Amino acid sequence: MRRSNLALVLRHISGHGPCSRSAVAVETGLNKTTVTSLVSELQARGLVKETGPQHAGSVGRPSVALVLDGSRVGALGVEVNVDYIAAIATDLAGRVLIDRRISFDAMGSGPERSLDELARVIEKTLADLEPLGVTPAGITVAVPGLVDTTDGTVVVAPNLGWRGVKVAERLSHADIPGDIPIGVDNDANLAALAEYTFGVAAGTSDLVYLTGEVGVGGGVISGGRLLGGADGFAGEVGHVVVDPSGEACRCGLTGCWETKVGLAALVRMATPDRAYGMRSQIVRDPEERLAEIEQRRAEGDPRVDTAVAEVGAWLGIGAAMLVNLFNPRVIVLGGYFARLADLLIPAAERELARLGMSGAAGRCRFVASDLGFGAASRGAAGVVVERALSDPANIEIRHPQPSA
Repeated sequence: MRRSNLALVLRHISGHGPCSRSAVAVETGLNKTTVTSLVSELQARGLVKETGPQHAGSVGRPSVALVLDGSRVGALGVEVNVDYIAAIATDLAGRVLIDRRISFDAMGSGPERSLDELARVIEKTLADLEPLGVTPAGITVAVPGLVDTTDGTVVVAPNLGWRGVKVAERLSHADIPGDIPIGVDNDANLAALAEYTFGVAAGTSDLVYLTGEVGVGGGVISGGRLLGGADGFAGEVGHVVVDPSGEACRCGLTGCWETKVGLAALVRMATPDRAYGMRSQIVRDPEERLAEIEQRRAEGDPRVDTAVAEVGAWLGIGAAMLVNLFNPRVIVLGGYFARLADLLIPAAERELARLGMSGAAGRCRFVASDLGFGAASRGAAGVVVERALSDPANIEIRHPQPSA
């Protein structure tokens, strides 16, 4: 019961602070003595702090206001994608402490080398948190594929070429403290959670998030909850077949949506002289590839506008299916879609209006994410924060050892 009440009080302060102990007692239904004891424990764990007197306009002694602290508790979200590894560390209040990304050819390196590099990035980030006096509450890894979240196994990640890769088990053998829980989840689902919590459409209870990477991922928020499906595999929108006579996809199917709108497809169409038969030119950080495409457009290369219009049209065709299925209010465009949103959205809107059910399509809009390529790792860190808020009794602050 005390464990549950700790979470209740912490969540209340997190969502309603600054607030007094008396207000917490009234609004949670707990008695004042219990709240005082719980707040003292949360303060000792570094999760809540006092901010000074709170004046409510009434006569009498002002109450002391409480707010979420969490500055000594960290959450680490990491992402391994086709051509980069990213890490974001936040504190419990969501403040970003570390944000890094390195170019890495995960598709060409295989799972063993990729997990070695992933472990190295995690170890480096944890080491950087130590002098900040931050205790990590957990790690969540984002992967572009189907993930069994119960044991942290990547069932299949077509664009990485991974099948049955036990990511959590492998990381448990790295130089990572054994008391730090490690989870693994789908990158687009985590990015959708980040958008729902922090992004341009934050709080929108029905939204679809689409990320444009080498492939395409999707996450669906329905009624304020992430739609996971029976096995947690919902949202694999990139592998919905839209053109049965189209190109072969890495997943084994033909004509998947990502073969039409993924960054690899845009690169092939916009920069054909660098896209075919030159793998070293394809596997680069997405920011670099976008910069080259934008430069060519600025130089007047007509192939870029033609390619973007083609991608935008197919984006709208797929979006119409999603609108007809899920009836979202917003479709958030992430990854490279966000960078080219002003060019992609007009073509996508035309196809959505043509193919979407008129009522649902007319009330749905496209917006560009402002979280960049870090949305998945930000969402991954957010999952750790949510877990910590739900069970603060599990959090133990590590105090730095005194120097000899």
